Amino acid sequence: MAYEPWEAGEQLNDKERAHKYGAPAMEAPFSLAEYRRRLDRIRAGMAEAGIDLLYVMSPEGMCYLSGYANEWYQAQSPKAWAASSGIAVHVDHDHFILFDSAAETLLGRASSVASDVRNPERGSAIEFIVGELRAAGWLTGTVGLEMWSYRPNRVVSERFQAAFEGAGCSVTDGTDVVRSARKLKSPQELAVMETAARIADIGLAAARDTLRAGVTELEVYGEVIAAMARAGGENAGITLPVLSGIKTPTGHGLASRKQIMPGEVVLVDVCGVYNRYHVNVARNFAIGEPHPDVARRINLAARMFTTVEPLLRPNLPIHEFNEAVRGYYEEVGLWEHRGYVGGYETGIAFPPDWVGEFNYGPHVDTGDQVFEPGLVVNHEAQFYLPRMVGYCMLIDSIMFTETDARWLGQTPRELHVIA
Repeated sequence: MAYEPWEAGEQLNDKERAHKYGAPAMEAPFSLAEYRRRLDRIRAGMAEAGIDLLYVMSPEGMCYLSGYANEWYQAQSPKAWAASSGIAVHVDHDHFILFDSAAETLLGRASSVASDVRNPERGSAIEFIVGELRAAGWLTGTVGLEMWSYRPNRVVSERFQAAFEGAGCSVTDGTDVVRSARKLKSPQELAVMETAARIADIGLAAARDTLRAGVTELEVYGEVIAAMARAGGENAGITLPVLSGIKTPTGHGLASRKQIMPGEVVLVDVCGVYNRYHVNVARNFAIGEPHPDVARRINLAARMFTTVEPLLRPNLPIHEFNEAVRGYYEEVGLWEHRGYVGGYETGIAFPPDWVGEFNYGPHVDTGDQVFEPGLVVNHEAQFYLPRMVGYCMLIDSIMFTETDARWLGQTPRELHVIA
């Protein structure tokens, strides 16, 4: 009987063999040089913050550093299955350590560029992680934890903190180190976000093609998701809203079995997602011709995007943009009817969120800050509609590069009337 080479002299069961030799094709989407650049940015931020070791547990942070992507992060799991996986970065070392459950051995190889992966047992994970870091000589000063991240939860975070303090370290919040590093995108990241924008437009086209009187919000939602998946899009960090009629002002409501009726306004808010990078675009539809007052308000709201477009440029002062937006809406008489006008940074995201740390708008004092090259933000223009028919939600995204700045959505912003 012929034996595979790995069986020569080895007594392995199938689990052991898979864990030792399984080698799925790596799906980390960027070059090794790109990941090296990111590690350098994190380490520089650590040095500035006085952090010697950073233990990164946010899904976005783990993905940013290594490409690691998982469908389940134990964020709301049984107490016995508490979250522990993370990436340890030391300010003085040019590599990182990925700690992950042995059950995810192949996932680490498939999705990340990690070269040092260590697998704790679930019941003693924190003790294992701290012990490994102590043995490596990495526990010598201040440890940063992402205290503003939902992962890990309060109890697990406190257990990590106690363990690091028990090892002689002080513990501080390291959230801003990771979020600041992720804020400005590299050329490779911006290229990925261009693709995400095209996927968002494909989703909106599917909504337009599906919408008609009698279909449910969930039917439209399903076609949007399917179309974006066929185009290579991934699941979004927030469940995409498809909302109709007087339900539209709920804003963050979920698509339901509600039938979309003649005369109703429908809002569809999507993120195109590619390699976990999100680009946000939303448009408004009407089932049949709406009252002229309704169409006028939506189209006036849409005109702002082209009105301020000549201002868009790298290093645009944020206050200049905000003043132009508010000035336009005051001039056309919409400002008093506003819901939310402003936006936030987007990029890598996993459920349950896609909203980045940086946010802006006429209501936010951003001082002398500018829209820096490498920044991608959405911009939301939300207004209550006349005659109690609902809500207008127009969203587009702006990409700022070294040489230009532009809106990313290509779907027309004016009201789409479904005959």
